[in-house]
Amino acid sequence: MVFVTGGSGLIGTFLIPALLQQGHQVRALYRGQVPAIRGAGQVHWQEGDVLDPTFLREALQGVRYVFHCAGLVSYAPQDEAALKQVNIEGTANIVDACLEHPEIKLCHVSSIAAVGRPKGTSVLTESNKWDAAEEHSAYASTKYWGELEVWRGVAEGLNAVIVNPSIVLGPADWDRSSTQLFKYAYNEHPFYTGGSANFVDVRDVVAAMLQLTFSDISGERFILNAGLLSYKSFFEQAASCFGKKAPNTKVPPLVAEVVWRLEHVRARLTGARPLITKQTARVAAKSHAFSSQKVCDALGFSFRPVAESIAWVCGQLQLHLAAGSRD
Repeated sequence: MVFVTGGSGLIGTFLIPALLQQGHQVRALYRGQVPAIRGAGQVHWQEGDVLDPTFLREALQGVRYVFHCAGLVSYAPQDEAALKQVNIEGTANIVDACLEHPEIKLCHVSSIAAVGRPKGTSVLTESNKWDAAEEHSAYASTKYWGELEVWRGVAEGLNAVIVNPSIVLGPADWDRSSTQLFKYAYNEHPFYTGGSANFVDVRDVVAAMLQLTFSDISGERFILNAGLLSYKSFFEQAASCFGKKAPNTKVPPLVAEVVWRLEHVRARLTGARPLITKQTARVAAKSHAFSSQKVCDALGFSFRPVAESIAWVCGQLQLHLAAGSRD
């Protein structure tokens, strides 16, 4: 039996069908309502919360593998408490529940946001140390501290692997997470930032997770990343796939600094979520390259080119849009 948290998220919606296709019995956590994903009828759904230790201990009865995909991604200041609860406390609860069942192997989904970024380092790897004195977003910090809970479990005998995906590309609700980038291109917004980002295909993330989890590898973390691409190039490729006009006005860093401050004031006055925050403005202006060599060497793994993933996601989103227009 396999237990999955975050089954309604981008990774979970591709992981669960892959597990079913391999013949695994799947038990998955949900909140509110069962997600409408492929193969949902074959899943043993359990309503609960990663913040409920008692529920988790019961849910892991008879389970051999756990994929902890649940996590909160947000750069909004008002979500800091929720980030700590879900990404740190929730992970600690998963680790504690797994430790009660020595036969369980855990695959924890972290993020490249939790990888240290020493100054002067051109290519970042799993071995880069986290510097608490550096400026970090609440999201990055909670993903790092969540990882520490897994390492604490490993020190206590937990069989576990950690994956650190870059920005995961896949067809999903484009009002959430990374898929919003495609919506931005589709809506022909004129602005882009001068930075770059690292991207990876959701299908590759799932494939690597499965290979790592169903192997003898334990007590290791692995960056999952296909490559670095400028935001300008990303939007140009996505816009081209959609037949739309690409953004053509670069936003200078100084303007972005002014905008996030104005958004902060607007959010404080109205209670609305800021469209851009200090963290998103500064992250979007940076360029860090992350190496996936470790997982490629360990598994003989290769990643799809980012351009191929962009074209696939655009095609899938267009099919969803067309289907929606016929309903």
